[in-house]
Amino acid sequence: MSSFENLRVVDNFYQTSLFFPMPTVVISTLCEDGSTSLGPYSLIQPYYVAGKDFYAMLLSCRNNSNTAQHILTDGKCAINFIDDDPKTFKEAVKLSWPGDTPAEKMKNCNFRLEKSQIEEETGEKRPMVMTDAIQVIECSWVRELDHAENDQPGQLNGYKPPYHDFNGITSEFGAHFILKVDRILMKKKYSDAIINGVRSQDFPPLPVDYGYRDSKNFWFHRKRRMRAELLPMRKTELSSVRYAADRIDDKIRFTDDALEKLLNVPRIFLPTALKGCVDWARENGVELITAEHMAIINDKRSKEKNK
Repeated sequence: MSSFENLRVVDNFYQTSLFFPMPTVVISTLCEDGSTSLGPYSLIQPYYVAGKDFYAMLLSCRNNSNTAQHILTDGKCAINFIDDDPKTFKEAVKLSWPGDTPAEKMKNCNFRLEKSQIEEETGEKRPMVMTDAIQVIECSWVRELDHAENDQPGQLNGYKPPYHDFNGITSEFGAHFILKVDRILMKKKYSDAIINGVRSQDFPPLPVDYGYRDSKNFWFHRKRRMRAELLPMRKTELSSVRYAADRIDDKIRFTDDALEKLLNVPRIFLPTALKGCVDWARENGVELITAEHMAIINDKRSKEKNK
């Protein structure tokens, strides 16, 4: 006999049929007059994380929201990650009432804003970012995916079919936006931690919320002390790495001491690591990769990460 209860799946199931932890962010977009509007969101997550020409986030929202209408208009937004101070969360909840115009929302908004780095450097008009955000992802909507380039703003009472599958207008009142990551901004305290090595005390105080569960409250909890769990370390046998290396390229070869540098790479990531080494060798006219070359390659990767 099952130890679980079977809950009915209904609209907004992630709120009404589940305890589903989500991030809390405030998304800034551009209004018609060039001012910036803010809206809080939780249905935001990484989408393209590797192996593509760009990286992307995925936003799910009402298609008649200010945020959706603004993205449909000019395709630009910034995802601002707020801290977990109750005063900050209260300020974000103030911005969440559906139907308010940007002017009505922003009239009593106490969040501080500053100009986008991209706008400062290029002159391209972008939404402002939140000064007190811990980190910000500046994004551009990838209109051409799923043939969503013809989707237009203005249908506030619902869109008629046909709908897209995963980008643009996806239902009568729903929208999904694949947002290209243009730039990641982070306060120095936390960027230093990522570059130099994160300790438990270095994690930022980001809130986690559980959605609008009872028609009365938004529920969230604050960050507690982070707990580390060591990853299992499994060394691949040198013969297995050699087998993969000998098949990655017909000209470039590896010495044994070079391949020993890759013994801790999980098997699923080994082809990617080997391909990166081969690409470096081609660029530098190397046909036999040695341990010394691996040190150079690893140093190059480290510097790129720091950048």
